[in-house]
This record gives sequence, structure tokens and C-alpha cells, in this order.
Amino acid sequence: MVSQDISKLLDEYDKDDLTVVTVCSHSSLQIFHGAKREGLRTLGIAIGSEPKLHRAFPAARPDEYLILDSYEEMLDHMDDIISRNGVIIPHGSFVEYLGARRFLEIKAPTFGNRRVLEWESDRSMERVWLEKAGIRMPREIVDPKKIDRPVMVKYQGARGGRGFFIAKDYNQFKMGIEPDQKFNIQEYILGTRYYLHFFHSPLRTEGYSVDGAKGILELMSMDRRDESNIDEMYKLGSQEELKEHGIYPTFVVTGNVPVVLRESLLPRAFKLAESAVRTSYELFGGMIGPFCLESVVTDKLEIVVFEISARIVAGTNPFITGSPYADLIEPGLSTGRRISQEIKLGVETNKLGEILS
Repeated sequence: MVSQDISKLLDEYDKDDLTVVTVCSHSSLQIFHGAKREGLRTLGIAIGSEPKLHRAFPAARPDEYLILDSYEEMLDHMDDIISRNGVIIPHGSFVEYLGARRFLEIKAPTFGNRRVLEWESDRSMERVWLEKAGIRMPREIVDPKKIDRPVMVKYQGARGGRGFFIAKDYNQFKMGIEPDQKFNIQEYILGTRYYLHFFHSPLRTEGYSVDGAKGILELMSMDRRDESNIDEMYKLGSQEELKEHGIYPTFVVTGNVPVVLRESLLPRAFKLAESAVRTSYELFGGMIGPFCLESVVTDKLEIVVFEISARIVAGTNPFITGSPYADLIEPGLSTGRRISQEIKLGVETNKLGEILS
């Protein structure tokens, strides 16, 4: 998976003095906290100045900062990261600020397979991946004029729910769509939304094995999401009435709520995750590390996956000191810490190149 350029860099790295690097946003506090607990150095990328917020959380405050004037500058400062034996950890804000294609241009080693970001950020490619894996997704409607049921309209990329909207016909679609935005239309699946946080390790061998691929799967946690203003609009009346007054539902994520899934559904959840991982190896060389199956569970107890996030998601933030699932792997284990554990295992087994790109 690792390119020749990254492989050469890793040969020159002091692997006993690695630095975990990420943008100060999204899940960075968790990532830094986990790295510190595993004894790794940390570097935060920030715009303008050191975030004052970090002084409130000393256990998650990075050891150093790389201060930039803009995120576009990041590619010009790879030498600063490489000189610190840096390993970049992608997360949702990181990918959104830089863009999936520009992320491919990063010269420093990154955790996981960076090719996966292209597949997750393009909804057409994402559908090819998941349907090839045999995972049920909501039906796609290509022509907006053929909307004949409630649908969810989504824009491309990691946007934290921003820009999503529900439409029941073509007229509602025209009212909600933003000009010049690339969009995707899926049927609206009625059920309970659960965000399932997994971790794929190609290095560990003890655990839930992945048939047809390396390593194991670990279920780290689950969340539901508070979304503004869709979660509160019912208090004001029907959506149709509110739209007449210029008030439209939005799905911007404002927070995350921990949940657990009924235990009888866990085997199905693992099977879906296993299929996604196995197919990722067939398509683009594998999905390494944390990922999230964004799903709806219907009243028939079917799990329908409407999206996959192939990186750490902000829904893991309620579990910085562990979850009901991660605690059964190791007490107090967070996804951020699990990333650093995998990096250390890569060093110990001389397989760092298998988990970096």
C-alpha cells in the first residue's frame, strides 16, 4: 500500500520518536489524548494562533503547534512534519478543509490508505463499493423529476450534515437545491439511525477475523446524532406548514449521543463491516483503521447503510474514556488511542508500511 516515496521516508524516520499530527478540529482532542496515553509526541495544525480552547483540556493539548495562515498552506509545510517523524491522522474536518484530491498530494506519511478518501467522498463510487460488498443501500434516484416518494438529497463530501434536505416531489427538490452543487438523491428509509464505529487492524490476529482479508475487526462504539433544526421542528408544527413560512429542516450535526444496539443485531453489523473491508481490498487496496457505517435500522430489524465514513468520525468523541463495546476489548479504550496503538504495533512488528500511505 505504501508508495515508494513514503517507504523511503519511513526508512529515514526515527521510529522510536514518532509524532501524531492532525488538524485542531473534529476529533483532534481525542486523537491527541490517545497518542499521549500511548507515549507518542503530538503536533496540532492550527490557523492563525494556538487554539485557546486547548488550555482547558491539558490531557489533550498537543505538545507543539504548526501555525498556518490558511489550510491551503499545509502542503507547503510538509518538511516541518517530516522533520518531526510525523504521521498524519485524517479526520472529517481535515478532509473537508483540504479536499480528498489534495489530500492525496500530502508528502508526509498518513495513517490508513489515503485512496479510500476518494471512494468515500464521491457518492457514486461509494455506492459501487457498498453494493459490490452486498450491502443494502437506499435506492438511488438519478432524475429529480422522477421523485415519487420521500427522498434525502445530499451533497458530496464530508459536510457534517450541512446541505442535506428532504423532498417529496420535484417541486420540493427545486425549492431546496443549491445551484452548481453536485448532489445525490436516495429514498428516505424510515427507521432508527445508528452510526456504527469500527476499526480494521491488518496487524492484529486475535479477534473477529475478516474472511478474505488480513487482520481483525473491532467494534469501538456507536452514536446517534443531534441535528439542528430537524430534531426540534416537530414542536412548531408540520414541516409543510413551516415551509410556507420560509422555515426548512436542516441536518447540521450539533452533537452526538451514545447508544448501544440490541445484542441480536451485532452479528449482522459485523457481517456488514466485514463485507465492506473485504471489498475495499478488492477495489483499492484496503481500508485501514477506523471507519463508520452510517445506517438505519428498520422495524423489520434490517440494517440499511446509507453512507460509509472511512476515517475516525466525530461520533466517537463521547467515548474518550471508553465505551460499552471498547471496554470489552480494553478498559478505557478510545478510537483515538486505538489509532496510536496500531502505529506502535506497526513499529514493533516492522510493518509500519502496511498501515501508512
